[in-house]
Amino acid sequence: MPEVQKRGAFIVVEGLDRSGKSTQSTQLLEKLRSAGIDAKLLNFPDRTTTIGKMIDSYLRSESELDDRAIHLLFSANRWEAASSIESSLRAGTLILCDRYAFSGLAFSAAKGLPYTWCRAPDVGLPAPDLTLLLDVSPEQQAKRGGFGAERYEKAEMQERVRAVFERVGDEMGAGGRWVVVDADAEQDAVAYELWRHVEPLAQGTEEPIRRLWDEEEERRRVSELYL
Repeated sequence: MPEVQKRGAFIVVEGLDRSGKSTQSTQLLEKLRSAGIDAKLLNFPDRTTTIGKMIDSYLRSESELDDRAIHLLFSANRWEAASSIESSLRAGTLILCDRYAFSGLAFSAAKGLPYTWCRAPDVGLPAPDLTLLLDVSPEQQAKRGGFGAERYEKAEMQERVRAVFERVGDEMGAGGRWVVVDADAEQDAVAYELWRHVEPLAQGTEEPIRRLWDEEEERRRVSELYL
């Protein structure tokens, strides 16, 4: 029987604004590399590309765009990196991602756009093997430096985003692929909890790369829940 080829794991860190995603993602990257793991950190939106610069201008409230137009730009920004993500995973590199399609869905649906419409542009993207959602309370958000500096950092908006994340989690949660972490805890405690879930995937996985919101895969997942 031929040996199964391992690939790198795809791990996404999601969450509300000022939940500590960037800090925790950077610390995770350092811990993985110190353990000898070939790992790479991506950030979405990637503000360095042509599309990313348009998004950056919008987020800083320096320009205005229709809600549907900015949603599609966020999705296009992820598609720009899709081939590179798959190539890196197949080469054995662990990909750690600060925000991904779930944020795009949550923030746009929170603005009132139809959930299924918001999901559609990202169907077929590489799907994470694990998504870690950092859940922070409104009280803690308000205490953290810089909150309110960007367009979506308003308490009412963040509550709507949280509600959409809960819906996404219900859809993605089978098999432990979606984990909610209390981001109100001390930074070291959050880091410990994240590492507890990441460590089993650090050496890679033998599972094939899945596709985000693939209908056939969704049907298989749902049928497995009732076996």
